[in-house]
Amino acid sequence: MNVARLAAVDAAQAARLLNEVREATLAGQRARIAPRPVIEQSWGRMLRGGVDPEHDVRSRLLPSDEVRRRREESPLRHILPVLREGLLSVADVAQHIMVVADPEGRVLWREGSAQVLRKADGLGFELGADWREDVVGTNGVGTPVVVRRPVQVFAAEHFVRSQTSWTCTGAPITDPRDGRLLGVVDVSGPLETMHPATLAWVDSVAKLGEARLRELHLCSLERLRAVAAPVLARLTGRALVVDRHGWAAAVTGMPYVRRVSLPKSLTPGRRWLPSLGSCGVEPLADGWLLRAEEEPLATAARRILLDLSRPSRCTVTVTASAGSWSRELSPRHAELLFLLAEHRAGRGAAALAEDLFGDPSRTVTVRAEMSRIRRYLGELLQHRPYRFCDNTEVEVVLPDDPRALLPQSTAPAVARKRNAP
Repeated sequence: MNVARLAAVDAAQAARLLNEVREATLAGQRARIAPRPVIEQSWGRMLRGGVDPEHDVRSRLLPSDEVRRRREESPLRHILPVLREGLLSVADVAQHIMVVADPEGRVLWREGSAQVLRKADGLGFELGADWREDVVGTNGVGTPVVVRRPVQVFAAEHFVRSQTSWTCTGAPITDPRDGRLLGVVDVSGPLETMHPATLAWVDSVAKLGEARLRELHLCSLERLRAVAAPVLARLTGRALVVDRHGWAAAVTGMPYVRRVSLPKSLTPGRRWLPSLGSCGVEPLADGWLLRAEEEPLATAARRILLDLSRPSRCTVTVTASAGSWSRELSPRHAELLFLLAEHRAGRGAAALAEDLFGDPSRTVTVRAEMSRIRRYLGELLQHRPYRFCDNTEVEVVLPDDPRALLPQSTAPAVARKRNAP
């Protein structure tokens, strides 16, 4: 059922039909029209998690100073002009509001039609509100956080009854540097004001925001490179200058390294870093000067911990004899590392393509993603076939409920694991 098109033709009929589907599903009966897969899967998570569809449960709002702090720390503040230009001019006329939330589903910015803003207040859709899916049910902020793709939620597709007069369209915004989720931009309003193209519109503006972030990152690296060049010219041995996130601005005495994984609380001094080993770390402008010591690189690891227990944040932690480090994974990298952990003997590119897409011919995509993974796992990940090193212990932490495994994934192999008895 094309809900968006039906709503554009007859919003009242769409609302009635969706309400029938919701009531039948929650009663454990077969509806004459099945919910859309993304909605059906979300409702399943809500039922398993104990969210009450008949009661509006709200977390306490964040204090205003905490909202201010999160705004100041969020990279999304840099792209608010892009989001406003792309969404607000239409949203205000069409009786919508624009909402920007952080990765935890907390509302940090909210603008648009004054009339709709007042209605949103009645739903608890306020600054500092918690709109995680497992708190307020299926919605256009919390559900995109979980599935990591744009989602439109019409009327009674909302799990909680109090929201069923509302329609939300949200798209995740990720950091173009590493795929980390930065938050969600959402356009919301009454069902009758929504258009079939709203989902594509919101997703396009979110991608424009990501492009702006990429542009800002390249500009910052250029500024750092101008500072780094004369410094590196005076040095001998292996050294590089990276920004605060580990992206390389300039390199000397060694092959080019695109990025180095840095601990969150890096401080000056002698440190052990993945792919470089023991390094001297010195602050330089808005980054770090890393001087690799002339000794064999510390690449032998003892343990890899792949944590997939939280739907919205998957991580890999590597523990070696000289130290440990962690990295948040993009959804695709989480899928690939999970598949390799399932197949310790190794998996070729065609087999991984079959696992991910149901199409063994899509090896180019697999090889490109595996190349990106090897940039931070280095020799811990071997190829021909792709596999973890034999001398490495690999531990995978899964969700308590197998059906909650990588909910954003549509990979056939992951779906089989979710549904395994």
